[in-house]
Amino acid sequence: MFIQSSLSDKSTFFQKLRSFDYIILLCVLILGIISSFAMYSTDGGELLYHSESHIIRFIVFFIMMIFISFINIKTWHSFGYLFYLIVLALLLWASLFGITAQGSKRWINLYFINLQPSELMKIAIIVCFAKYYHRIQVSNVNSFKNIIIPILILVLPIVLVVGQPDLGTAILIALSGIIVLWLAGVNIKYFFYSSLVFIISAPFVISFLKPYQKLRILTFFDPDKDPLGAGYQIIQSKIAVGSGGLTGKGFLKGTQGYLEFLPEKHTDFIFTLFSEEFGFIGSLFLLLIYAILIFRIIKTGASSRSFFGKFFCYGFGSAIFIYITVNMAMVLGLLPIVGSPLPILSYGGSSMLATMTGLGIVMSTKIYSRQQIS
Repeated sequence: MFIQSSLSDKSTFFQKLRSFDYIILLCVLILGIISSFAMYSTDGGELLYHSESHIIRFIVFFIMMIFISFINIKTWHSFGYLFYLIVLALLLWASLFGITAQGSKRWINLYFINLQPSELMKIAIIVCFAKYYHRIQVSNVNSFKNIIIPILILVLPIVLVVGQPDLGTAILIALSGIIVLWLAGVNIKYFFYSSLVFIISAPFVISFLKPYQKLRILTFFDPDKDPLGAGYQIIQSKIAVGSGGLTGKGFLKGTQGYLEFLPEKHTDFIFTLFSEEFGFIGSLFLLLIYAILIFRIIKTGASSRSFFGKFFCYGFGSAIFIYITVNMAMVLGLLPIVGSPLPILSYGGSSMLATMTGLGIVMSTKIYSRQQIS
């Protein structure tokens, strides 16, 4: 009897293993390899701090993603609100007692990693909303209660993140939540009214921004006004992307990066360095990998029998698309500079942790796609 039970457990394990979306795994591995070479390039062709720690983090978090994949999707549904509350508590802790760097208090020192809870909130808000709307009938989505409660859930972390201050991440958290609200069937008139209020109040909101945030907005409209100051980063970024041409200058041959013209090239501006070295064709290949990844995430949601799994995959896939779009538009001068790392490629443990957690939940949705959550 024990032997039969053991064989049954092994059979179940191998069945789950066969249920993996290996295309998602392949895309993640390709992005991890690309990011490792890109980080190696930012360190000047040597295995130094950024490249070494990035590679280690990718390996550790990739293994973590595989582990999360085996956790039943019902578990994520059951602990959806608790996950949100834990991350909210971490956000509050970071705001009160966190590490201060460059005028911002966003990180918690966990010794092995400086955790930025706002990155985890991008995932937590999607999990929380997916659980909230899981049982709500479409006809009840637009009731007063089901409009007010999600707004409060969304506003709380945004207020904390804005106060750190980190306006860029706050906007991305808001967009992550709004995506799920829209997918749940919230009437489009509420989005229209909210947009109208935002546009009208924009001049007043800008008056409360920090000086550097105002400067970023002004620089977006006219980067050449201060080419050696506020406009320097975006001007150099566009020069690097343009100089890459069709095929790029070659690996480790990017002059803008090697001559230190590119600030923050290992974080939010990693795409600039990659584009300079591998050109338009390399950039298209990178976009293709991201497009396949997003498509498979959406497809996983479509095949799930649980609304929780559908909401999460649709929301997470759309959020990844927004993060990529905002990052690339930012480095090309199409949007103001905000703190928006490129998923998996950019240096940053918290961003990598959040992305791999989200991908792990997607894989869990795929493995347990036939399960219904009551």
